[in-house]
Amino acid sequence: MKHYQILIIGGGTAGITIAAQLKLKDSSLKMAIIEPSDKHYYQPAWTLVGAGTFDFKETIRNEGDYIPKGVDWIKDKAIGIDPETNMVSTEKSGDFTYDFLVPVPGMIMAPELLPGLTEAMDKGVVCSNYTDPEHTWEVLKNFKGGNAVFTQPTTPIKCGGAPQKIMYLAEDYFRKQGIRDKTNVLFATPGTVIFGVPAFAKTLNKIIQDRNILFKPFFAPVRIDAEKQEITFRYTKPGETNYTIMEGNPLGEEMTGPLEIKIHFDMLHLAPPQATPKFIRDSKISIQEGPGKGWVDVDIHTMQHKRYPNIFSIGDVAHLPTAKTGAAIRKQAPVLVENLIRLIQSGKVGEKSYEGYSSCPIVTGYGKMLLCEFKYDNVQDSDPLISTFVDTTKEQYSMWLLKKYGLPFMYWNLMLRGKA
Repeated sequence: MKHYQILIIGGGTAGITIAAQLKLKDSSLKMAIIEPSDKHYYQPAWTLVGAGTFDFKETIRNEGDYIPKGVDWIKDKAIGIDPETNMVSTEKSGDFTYDFLVPVPGMIMAPELLPGLTEAMDKGVVCSNYTDPEHTWEVLKNFKGGNAVFTQPTTPIKCGGAPQKIMYLAEDYFRKQGIRDKTNVLFATPGTVIFGVPAFAKTLNKIIQDRNILFKPFFAPVRIDAEKQEITFRYTKPGETNYTIMEGNPLGEEMTGPLEIKIHFDMLHLAPPQATPKFIRDSKISIQEGPGKGWVDVDIHTMQHKRYPNIFSIGDVAHLPTAKTGAAIRKQAPVLVENLIRLIQSGKVGEKSYEGYSSCPIVTGYGKMLLCEFKYDNVQDSDPLISTFVDTTKEQYSMWLLKKYGLPFMYWNLMLRGKA
């Protein structure tokens, strides 16, 4: 059985960034990454692919080109973690033991959690930038008017802002095509507000109002009928026992129960329900009961596991009360690396602390973007340097350029090399 000083599960944004930073700090570390995929995807650009303004091929690179030198690549799937014996099982390569474990496999799409979605996914007028952004672009180009419905599930999702980014771009595209006047653009979310941080919510609420976008909070999708092109929502506002359809009812809403509303769609874009991989959920490293059930049980500041001190985790599978984005990983990784290195060297975990920083670059149209940066408790946390030059609470062309050109460059050349 092969043994590693540090074993990383997952060769996505978190896994590669951590491995690269660890190697830069101490090249003698004996490390491996367990990752089955040949390809590495830059998913933040998929919003732009779905709107026809970024080439999908440009978002894909070879995984092997980014595994840091001196780190073994176990090209396989992890299928089990036993923290009691410090062992990880894989599908084909057997078992591996470790001194320190960093499980960062990312989330998986779980369309089966929304009845009707598996059959409808990425076919006809049902699309998702999360799974096939090129299909989203086809749907947009073929749309001739009617109800364009954008929604998201009740589960945690990667980049909570993504479901609304494509909605703003689609709405802008319909204007450019001259079909906006015969289109209802609906953004339905199980959430309570358009965005959690007040300064950014103010701007987004104004955009929604000015552009006549229908916004429905407390709308949780419960069923999809792809053949009839109908989606059913449950109204989840606390204390409400029934839902009242608006006068005029532009969407043609139909009540199918006191709190159930059926809406016809001529196109539907949604983020599928998402979950942690089964081997994480089934392992003792995940929270066993309660609201965080199935997510890795880490300290929200140090990234160290609460029950197994030789395990650290960040990113999408870690139970952290902030948005699951690449920008969050960029701030989490150095904390994990510093604290883990200290633990290896001195037997005591380091004191570096993560304060919940995440950012959500919300594209609000072609050539316009709002850079929403925040930390724990939805406190605005804008970059002091950028804020000196631009008001990040307003739509900016410069931020669009950052999204389209600056961030992908930084990702491939700096972040994945451990330098950003």
